[in-house]
Amino acid sequence: MELGMFCPKCKAEMQFVDINGIMVGRCTQCLGIWFHGDGHKKLSRLKGSEIIDIGEAELGREFDPAENVPCPECGEVMDRVADPGQRHIHYEACGAGHGVFFDAGEYRDFRQKTLGDLFKGIFARS
Repeated sequence: MELGMFCPKCKAEMQFVDINGIMVGRCTQCLGIWFHGDGHKKLSRLKGSEIIDIGEAELGREFDPAENVPCPECGEVMDRVADPGQRHIHYEACGAGHGVFFDAGEYRDFRQKTLGDLFKGIFARS
Protein backbone atom coordinates (compact mmCIF):
# COMPACT_ATOMS: atom_id res chain seq x y z
CA MET A 1 0.00 0.00 0.00
CA GLU A 2 1.40 3.36 -0.95
CA LEU A 3 0.70 6.76 0.49
CA GLY A 4 -0.52 9.35 -1.97
CA MET A 5 -3.44 7.15 -3.04
CA PHE A 6 -6.53 8.56 -4.62
CA CYS A 7 -10.17 7.76 -3.88
CA PRO A 8 -11.58 5.06 -6.13
CA LYS A 9 -14.93 6.88 -6.34
CA CYS A 10 -14.26 10.63 -6.63
CA LYS A 11 -10.49 10.59 -7.35
CA ALA A 12 -9.61 13.03 -4.53
CA GLU A 13 -6.56 12.38 -2.37
CA MET A 14 -6.81 9.92 0.52
CA GLN A 15 -5.43 10.76 3.98
CA PHE A 16 -4.13 7.80 5.99
CA VAL A 17 -4.05 7.18 9.70
CA ASP A 18 -2.75 4.20 11.68
CA ILE A 19 -5.25 3.03 14.30
CA ASN A 20 -3.77 0.32 16.53
CA GLY A 21 -1.70 -0.99 13.63
CA ILE A 22 -4.58 -0.86 11.14
CA MET A 23 -4.01 1.52 8.23
CA VAL A 24 -7.18 3.42 7.31
CA GLY A 25 -7.54 5.88 4.46
CA ARG A 26 -10.26 8.51 4.26
CA CYS A 27 -11.08 10.49 1.14
CA THR A 28 -10.59 14.22 1.57
CA GLN A 29 -13.66 14.97 -0.56
CA CYS A 30 -16.38 12.27 -0.44
CA LEU A 31 -15.23 10.98 2.99
CA GLY A 32 -15.30 7.35 1.85
CA ILE A 33 -13.01 4.98 3.74
CA TRP A 34 -10.41 2.52 2.41
CA PHE A 35 -9.32 -0.40 4.58
CA HIS A 36 -6.26 -2.37 3.53
CA GLY A 37 -6.86 -6.15 3.55
CA ASP A 38 -9.43 -7.11 6.15
CA GLY A 39 -8.75 -4.04 8.28
CA HIS A 40 -12.48 -3.24 8.43
CA LYS A 41 -13.12 -6.49 10.32
CA LYS A 42 -10.18 -6.00 12.67
CA LEU A 43 -11.07 -2.37 13.40
CA SER A 44 -14.73 -3.21 14.00
CA ARG A 45 -13.64 -5.21 17.08
CA LEU A 46 -12.35 -2.00 18.70
CA LYS A 47 -14.89 -0.12 20.79
CA GLY A 48 -15.74 3.26 19.29
CA SER A 49 -14.07 2.53 15.95
CA GLU A 50 -17.06 3.93 14.07
CA ILE A 51 -15.81 7.47 14.81
CA ILE A 52 -13.41 7.08 11.88
CA ASP A 53 -16.46 7.42 9.59
CA ILE A 54 -17.23 11.13 9.77
CA GLY A 55 -19.23 11.35 6.54
CA GLU A 56 -23.00 11.46 6.42
CA ALA A 57 -24.83 8.55 4.80
CA GLU A 58 -26.60 10.98 2.43
CA LEU A 59 -23.22 12.00 1.00
CA GLY A 60 -22.21 8.35 0.66
CA ARG A 61 -25.41 7.47 -1.21
CA GLU A 62 -24.50 10.03 -3.89
CA PHE A 63 -21.64 7.70 -4.86
CA ASP A 64 -23.64 4.44 -4.82
CA PRO A 65 -24.29 4.46 -8.59
CA ALA A 66 -20.55 4.43 -9.38
CA GLU A 67 -19.61 1.47 -11.59
CA ASN A 68 -16.27 -0.12 -12.44
CA VAL A 69 -14.70 1.21 -9.24
CA PRO A 70 -10.93 0.54 -9.37
CA CYS A 71 -8.92 -0.76 -6.43
CA PRO A 72 -6.71 2.13 -5.30
CA GLU A 73 -3.82 -0.32 -4.82
CA CYS A 74 -3.86 -2.49 -7.98
CA GLY A 75 -6.28 -0.65 -10.31
CA GLU A 76 -8.45 -3.71 -11.00
CA VAL A 77 -12.22 -3.21 -10.91
CA MET A 78 -13.55 -4.09 -7.45
CA ASP A 79 -16.58 -6.25 -6.73
CA ARG A 80 -19.66 -4.70 -5.16
CA VAL A 81 -20.57 -6.97 -2.26
CA ALA A 82 -23.30 -7.08 0.36
CA ASP A 83 -22.19 -7.66 3.94
CA PRO A 84 -23.38 -11.16 4.90
CA GLY A 85 -24.61 -10.01 8.33
CA GLN A 86 -26.28 -6.82 7.11
CA ARG A 87 -27.47 -7.29 3.53
CA HIS A 88 -28.46 -3.61 3.18
CA ILE A 89 -24.78 -2.59 3.38
CA HIS A 90 -22.88 -2.74 0.10
CA TYR A 91 -19.22 -1.93 -0.27
CA GLU A 92 -16.52 -2.45 -2.88
CA ALA A 93 -13.93 -5.20 -2.35
CA CYS A 94 -10.75 -5.90 -4.28
CA GLY A 95 -10.86 -9.42 -5.71
CA ALA A 96 -7.11 -9.74 -5.09
CA GLY A 97 -7.66 -9.02 -1.39
CA HIS A 98 -6.01 -5.60 -1.27
CA GLY A 99 -8.90 -4.09 0.68
CA VAL A 100 -12.41 -2.71 0.82
CA PHE A 101 -13.96 0.71 0.28
CA PHE A 102 -16.97 2.00 2.22
CA ASP A 103 -18.86 5.11 1.11
CA ALA A 104 -19.40 7.78 3.76
CA GLY A 105 -21.69 6.48 6.51
CA GLU A 106 -21.44 2.80 5.50
CA TYR A 107 -18.69 1.78 7.93
CA ARG A 108 -20.57 3.39 10.82
CA ASP A 109 -23.63 1.35 9.82
CA PHE A 110 -21.48 -1.79 9.38
CA ARG A 111 -20.00 -1.29 12.84
CA GLN A 112 -23.29 -0.68 14.64
CA LYS A 113 -25.35 -3.82 14.22
CA THR A 114 -28.87 -3.41 15.54
CA LEU A 115 -31.42 -5.85 16.88
CA GLY A 116 -33.22 -5.51 13.55
CA ASP A 117 -30.05 -6.59 11.72
CA LEU A 118 -29.89 -9.73 13.86
CA PHE A 119 -33.51 -10.61 13.04
CA LYS A 120 -32.91 -9.98 9.33
CA GLY A 121 -29.97 -12.40 9.48
CA ILE A 122 -32.02 -15.09 11.20
CA PHE A 123 -34.89 -14.87 8.72
CA ALA A 124 -32.55 -14.68 5.71
CA ARG A 125 -31.13 -18.10 6.67
CA SER A 126 -34.57 -19.69 6.98
